[in-house]
Parts: sequence; C-alpha cells; structure tokens
Amino acid sequence: MSVQTDLKQWLPITKKEVELRGWEQLDVIIISGDGYVDHPAFGAAVIGRLLEREGYRVALIPQPNWQDDLRDFKKLGTPRLFFGITAGNMDSMVNHYTANKRLRSNDAYTPGGASGFRPDYAAVVYSQIVKTLFPDVPVVIGGVEASLRRVTHYDYWSDQLKPSILIDSKADIGVYGMGDLAIIALAKAFDEGKSMAEIQQIPQIFYAIHESENLSPHSAGDIHLTNHESCLRDKKTFAANFRHIEQESNKQHATRLLQKHGSSTVIINPPYPTLTEKQLDASFDLPYTRKPHPKYAKRGPIPAYEMIRHSINLHRGCFGGCSFCTISAHQGKFVTSRSKASIMDEVDQITKMDDFKGYISDLGGPSANMYQMKGKHQQICNSCKRPSCVFPTICNNLDTNHKPLTDIYKSVDKHPAVKKAFVSSGLRYDLFLTDDKEKNDTLGFDEFMRQLFTRHVSGRLKVAPEHTSDQVLKTMRKPSFSLFHKLKNKFEQINRETGLRQQLIPYFISSHPESHLEDMAQLAADTKELGFKLEQVQDFTPTPMTVATVMYYSGYDPYTLKPVFTARDKAEKTAQQRFFFWYKRENQAWIRQKLQQLGRDDIAKTLLSFDKPKYDGRKKTR
Repeated sequence: MSVQTDLKQWLPITKKEVELRGWEQLDVIIISGDGYVDHPAFGAAVIGRLLEREGYRVALIPQPNWQDDLRDFKKLGTPRLFFGITAGNMDSMVNHYTANKRLRSNDAYTPGGASGFRPDYAAVVYSQIVKTLFPDVPVVIGGVEASLRRVTHYDYWSDQLKPSILIDSKADIGVYGMGDLAIIALAKAFDEGKSMAEIQQIPQIFYAIHESENLSPHSAGDIHLTNHESCLRDKKTFAANFRHIEQESNKQHATRLLQKHGSSTVIINPPYPTLTEKQLDASFDLPYTRKPHPKYAKRGPIPAYEMIRHSINLHRGCFGGCSFCTISAHQGKFVTSRSKASIMDEVDQITKMDDFKGYISDLGGPSANMYQMKGKHQQICNSCKRPSCVFPTICNNLDTNHKPLTDIYKSVDKHPAVKKAFVSSGLRYDLFLTDDKEKNDTLGFDEFMRQLFTRHVSGRLKVAPEHTSDQVLKTMRKPSFSLFHKLKNKFEQINRETGLRQQLIPYFISSHPESHLEDMAQLAADTKELGFKLEQVQDFTPTPMTVATVMYYSGYDPYTLKPVFTARDKAEKTAQQRFFFWYKRENQAWIRQKLQQLGRDDIAKTLLSFDKPKYDGRKKTR
C-alpha cells in the first residue's frame, strides 16, 4: 500500500494531505489541543468523522504552535463554513497542573508524552487567534473545556471567577456536551445559509447577544441566572446560581438559561434528547483507523492512546451525580448504550490489530456497570430534577439489571482471539450489593460479581469509596462506607472459593468539602484496620461545573445555601494527605502531636500501633 493511499485513511492534517484528496477548499477545520488519534475515544476525531459522514470536507490542525508567526493556523486556508475549536479531551488546566498547582512534566495526549504543546486555557487562546486571523469566519468552540466553562465559573488555577468562555474567547457559538447532533446541525445550517437568528435555535449550543439585539423566544421557556457581576460581588449569589445550572443540565426536558455579562447576554439552549442506541452505534461504527496519525511515528507513543488502544466503551452518560465529578455536566445524566452487535464488531476490530496480544484492557464506560440502565417508566424520568439517580438512595424507577452487562462480558470472554478482557473503569458497587435475595436473582447481581471478580480483574480491583466519614460522603453524594465492607467481604469470599489471590485497591480523596483533619485521621485508621496501606491518593481538585467546586470557592451548599467547611490553605491540605501515610517514619511524630491536639489519642493508638491489624467488619465512628 502506498504512503499516499495510507494517508488518505486518516482525516488530513497537512496541506499535502488535503491536496491528496483533490480538495481546493475545506468546509470545516478543527483545531485541537491534543495530538490526532483517529479513535472513537478522542473527541476531535469523532466530530471530524461525523462531519465527514455527512459529506463535508474536514481537516484537523492538532496542537498548533501559538507562539510563533501562527503559520499553523493559516496553513490549511479559510474554511467554507467554520472553524471548530477544542482544547482536547481534557480541560487544559487540569492537563497542565496538579492539585497543588505544580506544572506537570508530561502531557498524556501529546506524542512522546511531551509537555508544552498546548497553551493554558487552550480553547480561549486558539479562538482569539482564529478570530484575529479570520475575522469573517464563524468560530465554534466545544469539548470538555468549553462545555464546563459555559457560564460564570470558578477557575481554581487563577483563584477567581471567570465569565462564560464565550466572553473571553470571542467565539461565535459554543457547543456543550458530546455535541454529535449539534455539530451536524450547525454545519447544515451554515451550509444552507441560514440566518444567525435561525442558527441560534439549534439545541445544545450557547451563544451571546449584545443588549441592542432582540432575544428570540424559545418554546422551552427561560431561567434568568444572576448576572456575572453580581456573582463577582457575592459568593452566596454565585452558589445559588449553580442549583439551576446543574438541574437543567440533568433534566430530560430542560429550560433555556440566560446570564448577563456586562452588555452581553449568554444564552444556553436546552440539549438534544439522549442519543438512541442506533445513533450511538453509528458514531462508534465510523471508519476510524484506531491509530495515531503516521506523522507522529518518530516522536514516540501518545500515552493516553496507549492506555485505551485495546479498550471498548460500552455506553455514555452517568447518573451517579458525584459532587466532585464533571461527567454528568458533559455527557449527561441519562445513559445511552451501544448494541451488543456494535460492541462485538469492535472486539473483532481490536483482535485484528497488529499489536493485539489477546488482552482487552477495558470493557467500560464513565461508570463501568451502568450498561443499558435507565428508568423503568420514562414519564417519571421526564419530570425528574434529581442530579443523581442513586443518591441519597437508589431511585425506585431505576432499572439496575446487570444481566445485559454480564452477557457482554461472557460473550467477549468466549471470543476465540481474546485471552482476557479486563474491566478497568470505575464501578458503582452500590448498584449490585443488596441483602434482598429476590433482587439479587432477578437483577443478576451475584452472577455479575462472580463473572467480574473471576474473569475480568487484572489481579487488582480498583474501586473508589472516596472517604469513610458519613458527612463527607453525603457531601460527595456517595454511599456509606459500610457498603465498602460488604464489597470487601464478597470479593474475598469469591477469591477464597475460586482459589484466586487478588487485591482490592480503594481510592480516596483528601480535602474535599466537609472533610476536616479529624475525618482524614479517622479514614486512615479505618483503612488500616481493614488491612490497607494506601499508596495512591488524590487531593481534591476543583474543576468548573461541579457542586464541590462551588462549595470550595463560595463556602456554601448551592442547594441549601448553608455554610460548608473546606480546607483551602495549602498547609491544611497537605496535613490532610499526611494521614494517608501513617506508616512513614517521618510522619509519625507529627501524627501523634496532631491527634493529641484534637483529643483523639484513640486514633493515634490505632495508627501508630504496628501490630497486625484486626478486621471485625465494623467501622469506627467519630
């Protein structure tokens, strides 16, 4: 196969590749902060392939140099319809900095893992450049960074409230969420020469109008959020705004949101309905090469691709509603799942890859075990405002049947070319742990656990209880830690019965809103008594568009407007993490002193005793 024919399998990223296709002008140019990987897990590739399917001439400019004469932005000329801009698969600030605001030394979405190939606030920087170079061409921003910054939001890295990304970026239109349907609708509208007033009726977009312009009415009605300037003046006002933002993001039939920013008003249209199975299958079944562009061959592997190259995503969306997580704000609360046929087709594709050795790294999703889960009665979901279907209790209308997922696991397991298929995505174990025997049998919980634990664990099952304190877990919208005890007992029981020697690895977060120093000390004691010596921990990182971030910045719960404690001081955040590492000699004197000050000598005795820990299935309380 010739190099020219081979290159035509990818979307073009150079002028030469555009010419290879015989194109004189492109319809859409997508600029991305990530290296180009032609794979359904990379957003820019998905949007490009969707537009290509509709007959549009699409090219990508991955990781353009924004610090030179800007030749990268100009190299493909002027698109006929619009520029599409994304910071990449991650918010660029999360990509660049740790929770301690230290600059990371690598970038998982860049060839060779090299850092420095995208700017801070990449979507804003790229958009400003394009609007300067091509002032008459529409700019559409999308992806995670744009989606999570669509209204007034707290930016942890500058420690300030920022306006909607539309204001700073100067973009014409934003697309929030996954954007499959909105981007196609936009392309068709621009192609048909529709007026801006008509374009502004498209669902799942946001845009800004000047106060001199007339606001077109919308059938969904309007909610007027408190304006940006008032949010700047009063933290409680900012917190109160978020309740409306989160609720409308998670409703089946949402209301339009409006927020004034000075002389402009940002308008957020309600989203499209959740994709159907057929629509989601069509997205995954596009002709991806499933590989990075050949241009990167000498620059080294792209770490994010290496992690997912042999993995399969079963569904989109998450109804967990964890207060620190952005998934529902971007992908939505309602789950849409692929058909078994589509999934098995992808299994076949992976097994035919040159580097496939028989192991699928993940059969998962935003939460691994929400496949085909939805409301039993759709009309109840249509009027629901709950941000979580599982907190504070699992909704009676939620179908938590695990049999379809177990069937997928077993079918992949039987594939002749698959030695092992692992589940690496996070599990919601509150969905399959119950003492109700009838429910266990009807919904296939025990069968699911046995299949998962015995066939799809790579020696270590990673789960995220996140904390042990009931108050902190309530703030996180996570189940009681007592449920983790049940999981541990079940996991160990199945291991004993099958002769497997596997580990359960729990993940926890420090410095989350409502987590006090004493709570972290208790967490350390609780996990030590269960026999864990924690190695990997995560300090809470405030990211835009989450309840926990609003609490962190404002000090208020956006639903009750009651004060919420949060560790903001660097010394206090570091202190919370030190309790994780009670077994390190350099921490022990400090731990003893702190716990004496807190009047918790009982915890010190537990943490600083190096007898073999005993586990009796009960959690100590504060």
